[in-house]
Amino acid sequence: MKIAIIVTEFPTISETFILEQIIGIVKAGHDVEIFATTGADQSKEHVDIEKFNLKKLVSYFPQIPKSKIMRVLKAVYLGLSNFHKDPFMILKAFNFREYKTLRQVYILIPFLNKKFDIIHCHFGPNGILGTDLKLLGVKGKFLTSFHGYDVNNYPRTYGKDVYRMLFAIGDFFTANTNFTKKQAMALGADEAKIEIIHEGFNIDRFKFSKKELSEDKIIKLLSVGRLVEKKGHKYALLALSRVFKKFTNIRYTIAGDGPLRAGLESQASSLGISNIIEFVGKINQAQAIKLYKQSDVFILPSITASNYDREGQALVLQEAQACGLPVLATLHNGIPEGVIDGKTAFLVKEKDAAALAEKLEYLISKPQLWQKMGRAGREFVEKKFTSRVLNQQLLELYNRIISYY
Repeated sequence: MKIAIIVTEFPTISETFILEQIIGIVKAGHDVEIFATTGADQSKEHVDIEKFNLKKLVSYFPQIPKSKIMRVLKAVYLGLSNFHKDPFMILKAFNFREYKTLRQVYILIPFLNKKFDIIHCHFGPNGILGTDLKLLGVKGKFLTSFHGYDVNNYPRTYGKDVYRMLFAIGDFFTANTNFTKKQAMALGADEAKIEIIHEGFNIDRFKFSKKELSEDKIIKLLSVGRLVEKKGHKYALLALSRVFKKFTNIRYTIAGDGPLRAGLESQASSLGISNIIEFVGKINQAQAIKLYKQSDVFILPSITASNYDREGQALVLQEAQACGLPVLATLHNGIPEGVIDGKTAFLVKEKDAAALAEKLEYLISKPQLWQKMGRAGREFVEKKFTSRVLNQQLLELYNRIISYY
């Protein structure tokens, strides 16, 4: 198969599940091209980017100038210099009566003279871009994958009908959880044309390690995720301030960066727990694996943010379970689908710092539970979330889409 993958940024370490999909498709012998709007911060680049020489597979959409005059001039230049490749498509992209924008010119250029079996758009907004390409005449079956924010806060910003055309002419769709699927259906997706394919990871890299109380008796807690409201770090700090009164042998590492870092550091200081909190900033996968190995309990107290942003699947929970960590999280969107409440994890209501503290105290006081929960977690993710299994599901879906849609 010849497959196009459309993403917003490439490479980006925060979307390793997309990277794992691309690698799986390449290893299966298929011809892959990646199309991205922008490059990303490569200071924490994933090791497989170089190993599989993925940068050679990437084309970037031409940047659209902010200035209206420059936008028009650049579009004209792109159109004239590429006119010989497909005059009909170029003229159609300049049809202002139909499109009322020059954006179509910019997104069309990398696809001229190309034909694909599957054009896989990751996240709803890139699905809209795919819709434009389909209307321009780009050949291929169009698949859009929804991951979370694109069916939660994005439609609240751009309107509940933002995907109307996408759902009308898109060939097929996937969602990472049942919750995401239901959200997409509420926005207009046809249930017969949407399937769940979880986000996966290379479990072979995430070695299981038995969790037991160390000789120094220090209990190491960990969170991995961007420092944004939906991750609920605020409530983890509130819970820790309660627990610290009883258990002074806890330490909490927060990995990730984001706009709330200064506020969280200030909160930790005001709660009197700065000395047990370490903010380590942005990390790559190898650094995350090292932290999983060193830690005893994983915490992800996600919430619905004020802008309605929510988790999709929260892949870090599956990574943590693969490494043998018992999990403390919330009853939030797709999270209950990615753990087994009471067996691999304890889930509490959103924004309930007291309940978080209660379950954390329970875990801290019963280290003998850690190994049992950890082994159950490893077995759970091995069956449902390994990229090897999920990539095979995706390739089977590609073949069905080509055959029947």
